[in-house]
Amino acid sequence: MESHPRPDFSNTAIAFAGKSNQELSKSYWMFRMMNAKWLVDSLSALAPLALKLRLPIEPVVKATVYDQFCGGESIAGCEKSMDELHRYGIGTILDYSVEGKESETEFDACQAEIIRTIQKAKGDARIPFSVFKTTGVVRFGLLEKVNAGATLGKEEAAEWERAQKRVDGIAKAAFEAGQPLFIDAEESWIQDAIDALATQMMERYNREAPIVYNTIQLYRHDRLAHMKQAFNTARQNGYWYAVKLVRGAYMEKERERAAEKGYPSPIQPDKAASDRDYNAALAFCVENIDHMAVCSGSHNEESNHYLADLMAKHGIDRKHPRIWFAQLKGMSDHISYNLAHAGYQVAKYLPYAPVRAMLPYLIRRAQENTSIAGQMSRELTLIVAERKRRKTGN
Repeated sequence: MESHPRPDFSNTAIAFAGKSNQELSKSYWMFRMMNAKWLVDSLSALAPLALKLRLPIEPVVKATVYDQFCGGESIAGCEKSMDELHRYGIGTILDYSVEGKESETEFDACQAEIIRTIQKAKGDARIPFSVFKTTGVVRFGLLEKVNAGATLGKEEAAEWERAQKRVDGIAKAAFEAGQPLFIDAEESWIQDAIDALATQMMERYNREAPIVYNTIQLYRHDRLAHMKQAFNTARQNGYWYAVKLVRGAYMEKERERAAEKGYPSPIQPDKAASDRDYNAALAFCVENIDHMAVCSGSHNEESNHYLADLMAKHGIDRKHPRIWFAQLKGMSDHISYNLAHAGYQVAKYLPYAPVRAMLPYLIRRAQENTSIAGQMSRELTLIVAERKRRKTGN
């Protein structure tokens, strides 16, 4: 084992080094509000209605949850956040987070914006990865039909052809810029279609280096086997396999749909099974790192420690170019900052878009941080500890 000590995720001095007392106080009140489930549920229901009625709530949203979880309204608006993260050795993943679009014009505009993030990242040491969601450039219903193996009509076949060209245009731009690119995972009933697109892009653009990364959601019980098979396929066909590992973000929706439609749930039976597969996936990636690249996108302290321990066990340098850690902006700073301080490669997802367009994303973040049992979240507990440390000077 490497002699350097493990990152200490309870070190709040490092975790919040980038926050002034005023910013820390703001985060404290933000997470306190998010621990009140009734309040989060009420605001989640009322905010979309308020926007629909054109009530002036955007300034309030921007000064609160938007500020906590987002980088800005545009790429230029993210500059300050990127500089702050870079100062502490943390990279930025510019994430254009517009959702729920349906028209070809909107999909073309989204593709153009994603390509702008890739061009921005080229040669910029602050931005190690680019990212996109397939549903940002392809209609959900079309992916659903392709996923199900349904026969497409003439117009739908032409639409699918255009959709594939958009995905290829993004991947090609990343390849030409030498810029690694994540394809985010989505719902299980469109994921096979996304996996097929990601595999095509890897086969096309990962011949010389890992450029295109697919995302594996380990809260699904079939994903560990899928990842191993995809790795073997890549090796057999002479291209780099690159993967971002996450637990997943659609668990309740997945279970409800499975129950409604009468098919077996794709979700793990319990959290322990998800944790087991996640760590098994990390071990597989580290053991095969000579032939692949991995980014661990996790807010779980144990999994982040496990990856650090695996790297030490295998004598892998902390700055290995094909092993990264990642978290979301505004969440798990105690993990991100302490990993970076210890010398690991770390990046933060930095979502950006106009406030109105970011509302679905922000509601999800608030709901994620709501404590099930009404107890203070880990985020809030650490902020309280840091405020106390600053007051006492310890």
